[in-house]
Amino acid sequence: MKIVVERLANLVVDHPFVATLLLVVMTAFSTLGHVDPEFFERITAESQAVEEPTEASGDTSRKLPDVEPIQVGRGDVVLVAEADDFFTPAAADAMRAAVDAIEALPQVGSVFWMDRAPVMNIFGLREPILPRATASAARFVDAKERALAHPLVGGQLLSADGQTAMLLVGLDWLFITSDAQCTSEIREAAQAAAATVPGADIRFRITGNVPLRLRDANMTRGNERKYQFIGYGMALVCAWVLFRGWEAVLIVALAPTFGVYWTMGILPLVGMGGNPFNAVVVPVLLVMVGFTDGVHMMVQIRRHRAAGLPPKEATRSAIHEVGLACWLTSLTTGIGFGSLMLAHHELVREFGTSCVIGVLATFLAVVMIVPLASASPLGRNVHRGHGHNLVDQHLGRLSVVIDMVLARQRGYAIAGILITLALGAVTLTLRPDQRRTSGLPSSTEEAQALAHIDQVFGGMETAQVVVRWSPEVPDGDGQIGEVVAEVEAAVREEPLLGSPLSLSRLLEALPGEGTVGERMSLIELLPPPLKRGYYVPENREAFVTFRVQDIGIAAYSEVFERLQTRLDAIATMHPGFSWELDGSAARRWRDLYRIVLDLATSLGTAIVIIFVVLTIAYRSLRIGLLSIIPNLFPLVATGTALVLVGQNLELVSVCSFTVCLGIAVDDTIHFLTRFQEEQARGGSRDAAIRRAFVGVGTALVMTTVVLMLGFATAMLSDSRAHQIFAAMGIMTIGTALLADLLFLPALLARFAPEGPGEQRPA
Repeated sequence: MKIVVERLANLVVDHPFVATLLLVVMTAFSTLGHVDPEFFERITAESQAVEEPTEASGDTSRKLPDVEPIQVGRGDVVLVAEADDFFTPAAADAMRAAVDAIEALPQVGSVFWMDRAPVMNIFGLREPILPRATASAARFVDAKERALAHPLVGGQLLSADGQTAMLLVGLDWLFITSDAQCTSEIREAAQAAAATVPGADIRFRITGNVPLRLRDANMTRGNERKYQFIGYGMALVCAWVLFRGWEAVLIVALAPTFGVYWTMGILPLVGMGGNPFNAVVVPVLLVMVGFTDGVHMMVQIRRHRAAGLPPKEATRSAIHEVGLACWLTSLTTGIGFGSLMLAHHELVREFGTSCVIGVLATFLAVVMIVPLASASPLGRNVHRGHGHNLVDQHLGRLSVVIDMVLARQRGYAIAGILITLALGAVTLTLRPDQRRTSGLPSSTEEAQALAHIDQVFGGMETAQVVVRWSPEVPDGDGQIGEVVAEVEAAVREEPLLGSPLSLSRLLEALPGEGTVGERMSLIELLPPPLKRGYYVPENREAFVTFRVQDIGIAAYSEVFERLQTRLDAIATMHPGFSWELDGSAARRWRDLYRIVLDLATSLGTAIVIIFVVLTIAYRSLRIGLLSIIPNLFPLVATGTALVLVGQNLELVSVCSFTVCLGIAVDDTIHFLTRFQEEQARGGSRDAAIRRAFVGVGTALVMTTVVLMLGFATAMLSDSRAHQIFAAMGIMTIGTALLADLLFLPALLARFAPEGPGEQRPA
């Protein structure tokens, strides 16, 4: 592989026209993705004739009636209204005015709120929940009591204290042309209409599935260019401080710039342009990956140019020294990123694939642009300022650290192994968790409204227990009602499961006496849309819905486990009945263990493959084994830090752990590569270690500084997920340098294979 890398780079130096042509082709192709990201998708759609799917033939003997079922929790947008009391003449008029204003908007298809709740009297007479403004005060008091007793209003559309109401807005997507139509326009229309009623003080906030997704997407788009420019600017500033010459700065900066430009143009063309991690995290990562490889190559080129070699010869010598290491770092980084493709979560898999594409594109940019530019007239003065930058001037102080480690090599080697194992044990105590709003700041309107719903309604997100029965159980059988009532009672026993609602609760709200089983004959008196929302005899199904708060799905782990145990007992007592826990919250809970599984699979696979690659590359099983400790230590140190600050294991943590492994191994590779080269020149291992540090120490410190500052740019993001990713990256990169300075030299001095003519000390 070293020969292949050297030939590729020599081709760039000796045949600049070919390299330039390849750069132009790559740039033109990626530009297509920036200008027309849907180009290939559109071409494919136009070239293929898509046949209309035929209706599947199924059992129509139990055809469902044409009735739109009503279930609370359904709605594209949730408008949260707050008032001291909705049951006053002014508040009632203001709410109706707000609803009329919302429904007048072309993008609104429907509004479901407490005044639209189906009537629950056996005669089907329409009784509005909110009386007219001309009603007496006693009528309003009575209406409030009846509203809170209504199964579809109390605890569902109206809070128990009567001060918060939810309006479920359905959107008509044919009339939507902007994000504001799904968010601010709806709230502003309601607020303006309510304000026209004197004496009404109603405040509106907006949340729901669509606003939450839009907020997340808008934050991603807003952060994309901002943090790309911050990352580029940080890299340029660091390069100027480190190299003290504009030629070297420009050449090193060009490589990651092209790498990011190519990648962000290619991703939309292959259908990966909408991933939120791709927009912010991938550019920063690629800037750092490309910049670090470029720094290692440029440090060697500057050293040879300062020694008097001409540009082309200096470039060839630098490639000979660090070309293999750059390839190995790109390969192992790609392996670290690529291991995310084994994850169950589609977002994580796509992020891993995107990173692999980006690493390959950035590696091509580095091996072509840095040698090409350094061997050109632009590289005539790249050695300007060599030996006068901050790192070179203070590198001698770090050499003292190496001498200290070598003097106590046995102690540091043992300490490295034991500390890594201890931190690994702490890291294993991390527990997985996931929240819908984990990527949003708590200060946003959508997050605050959702938190308020969690507090007064027990959650916005709904889940359900699906009760099923065998064909032997007749429709309308009293046992169905009894089982549903027992399931609802089991749900009510869990405080974190809010506002359960089922067929049992609906039947209890009807006039009359008797058990739920005895009242099953009244089921036909229920309004059809309401009945169909919770009871579908054609499918032999009934639903018990409940609300789930956005407090982290891990908080519901024991809750759902206890609920499952109770439901199993109910099914055992009633042969012919079964149940299923359904809904997005339940599915996220069942998939929760996959976060740990994804992390174990990704890290385990990456570590094993990296170990094999390094063993083959260095032709030494011992070297491969020695590389594990300095590469594992940063990960377990970061994991321990998460435990100490009370963080859980989230999807962003899985991505960060795996990405950091791919980056942290880079410094180890450069050190090991230089160590083997110095060991081949003869002398003791200690001397080879010292010479290796002198050779790559400047680049190691430079790249660590750049990486940490690069990750720090993502800390400025409004997204909590980006902040966690950045903090973990800073911690991992910093501890990686620590491991390479303290543990790797000690491990090499104690256990590395003997070099040519080396005598093992007695």
